[in-house]
Amino acid sequence: MNFEEGLAVTQERLAGEAGSMAEVLERLRGQISPVLIGDREWESVLERARDLPAAVAAFPFGFELPLHETRPGADLGVSVVGGTGPAAYFEKQARLDKPVPSASAIAQLLEQTEPDDSPLCQVVGRKMMLEYDVASRPDDAPADPGIFLRPAERPMVGDGRCLGDVGTVLDALVSAVGWSPDAAERQHAERIYLAQRPDTRVESFGAFPSRERALRLAVTGFRNSQDLAAFLERAGWPGQRPAAAAAVSRFEKHGGFVALGAHFDVLSGGLGPTLGLSFIAKERVSKDPRYWLDDPRLWNTFVDGLRTEGLGVPQKLSALSGWTAGPTTLFSRSGQFVLLRGIHHFKIVLDGDGIGQVKGYVYMVLIAAPTS
Repeated sequence: MNFEEGLAVTQERLAGEAGSMAEVLERLRGQISPVLIGDREWESVLERARDLPAAVAAFPFGFELPLHETRPGADLGVSVVGGTGPAAYFEKQARLDKPVPSASAIAQLLEQTEPDDSPLCQVVGRKMMLEYDVASRPDDAPADPGIFLRPAERPMVGDGRCLGDVGTVLDALVSAVGWSPDAAERQHAERIYLAQRPDTRVESFGAFPSRERALRLAVTGFRNSQDLAAFLERAGWPGQRPAAAAAVSRFEKHGGFVALGAHFDVLSGGLGPTLGLSFIAKERVSKDPRYWLDDPRLWNTFVDGLRTEGLGVPQKLSALSGWTAGPTTLFSRSGQFVLLRGIHHFKIVLDGDGIGQVKGYVYMVLIAAPTS
């Protein structure tokens, strides 16, 4: 059974196993430490997942964990791919009188990427990521998730040839979330793209329609603090560039990562002063599901560095060290599923001249095991 066939089987079996993504997550509760997501916070995650079809779990999903906070909460992240069962669900929801949050925006993007030769599809393909605020939401009111598009089909490396693609993605994203075009905002995003060197790439474009307007733009591929500092200067980031370089240097002396990413807020008036810095221990470039299988020791060095630097709640770091494990077999009515778990990346957030937040981004992948 090849990858596409296996994905279709997994979607079908999940749809028969559970009525929503929340029911799938309920069965995975034993795999998640209450130190990372407490029982009360887990109920909030489930509440957000009740509006998602069970087949969403056939694609990589996961959690954003605030490691700097003692409260054990998380935000939820899922993937939606055009031409699949979950995509059809959102398209159907968008036609209802009272659609689920974000259904209209998702359906609009799915429609724009449906033709293989459409300008948007040629850049980002048919996949998008959704991030649901749970721990980061100050109240319990539901909000539209953040929507992220990744230039996976035509990578936006720093050679200047994809400047038009920046506008293509921004126009589609801004329109989908219901914002008006902003020429200044687009100009600042283009400046970030043009500030790159050929060994870096724009990783993603995002927008949170329920938050104050700001485009989220990530650039990855930096190898050290010097490369990052030079890029921040070229891009015109108004924050404390020496502090950003110093923060990365703290982790360079410990090791445990192979690449860096820079995450910006792009506003009409320029780049926001807050900067996210992501640390990656394994480059993920393959569509083969085996690349989601991580060595349990992959992140040990980096997590030890966090401890040494006094960053992150110690109990959470200890719980997180056991997150990455080998394949786990789960049993259900329709047969076996294989669960893969791993850590995608860590992110620190600079606010002013210091590190204000530390986050871990963990994932899960469910794969239906062959029945014969």
